[in-house]
Amino acid sequence: MSRRAPFVPDGVPVLSRGLHRSPRKGACFMEMASFLAGEQWSDHPTCTHPVLAAMARRVNDMLDDAHRQRLVTMIPEVVGLNPDDPRATTALLLTAVRAALPVAAQERQNLLAVAILNAERVLAEQDGRPCGDLSLASRDALENCPAAGHWARAYVARVGFTPVVATAPSNAAKVVALAVDTIARSWVEDRHAALVELLRDGIDVMAAFSPLVPDPVVVSWPVRDPAVPESTPTRMARSYAG
Repeated sequence: MSRRAPFVPDGVPVLSRGLHRSPRKGACFMEMASFLAGEQWSDHPTCTHPVLAAMARRVNDMLDDAHRQRLVTMIPEVVGLNPDDPRATTALLLTAVRAALPVAAQERQNLLAVAILNAERVLAEQDGRPCGDLSLASRDALENCPAAGHWARAYVARVGFTPVVATAPSNAAKVVALAVDTIARSWVEDRHAALVELLRDGIDVMAAFSPLVPDPVVVSWPVRDPAVPESTPTRMARSYAG
């Protein structure tokens, strides 16, 4: 499966934080996705898997202005990216949690380590593998945080597994949001770049569970006239409408 390669020339929209009631007020990552999909203006469009959309919204809001602009070229890739394979939610949750675990504070490390064990248990069942069989990436993540790994295993042995955390999209979205927030608030100097990379990885994970790659969304963002004040999503929408 090849990665879609949208065409994005020099003129691109400027993304901003938060929810915008209309294009006149600005746009976030998922609002632009709803626009490209031809849906009603919303940051919760149906064209994108709900957990991936939750990740995109959170990453969009936690980035600084400079790094947020690096997300623009990814917007067309989430249009139509909504696989119904139940493993997709679990795999995306694991991707986010493993990225956040090494930079989390101790109390969050424990929670994230439990989330890894729960998700791996679910994914093993979905794949028909032995339930104690962890993926190499998860084993490495837990071995790099041995105290959290030990605590999580003891907790699961005492309380049991909670698979609904890794399977229900609403619960998975909360865990993903926690992971994004953990990276954003960490002491790591390149945390903004790490968030951009996380969304890139999340999109690739979802694409791996899509049976068919949607037709490429070819985007030609209107190029701003230097003599005119910076374009807004409203003027961009008018350009699309002709």
